Amino acid sequence: MNIDRIEFLAWMERLMVRFDILGDQIDNIRNKRNSIDGDELLDNQDLLQMLKISNRSLQRYRSIGKLPYYTISGKLYYKLSDVHQFIRDSFNPQSTKL
Repeated sequence: MNIDRIEFLAWMERLMVRFDILGDQIDNIRNKRNSIDGDELLDNQDLLQMLKISNRSLQRYRSIGKLPYYTISGKLYYKLSDVHQFIRDSFNPQSTKL
């Protein structure tokens, strides 16, 4: 089966329009993520993957007050800015010996 050039271009145009629609839908979903005070909220799974730590380590950081958290409807959330501050505070540059 052969498709002429005009038919192919029309088909590609329809395909591109659908990709644009899907891109807009993805952007809408991304913008609807949980946020508070304009700051994105992360749940436990997000944080465990981001920091590559165990659930127990995350629990320890919460209990000693190193990482602020919020409970909403029984689920724990962390503000992205708090997580960034936690990372900055936890970073210890290696001291160089002279």
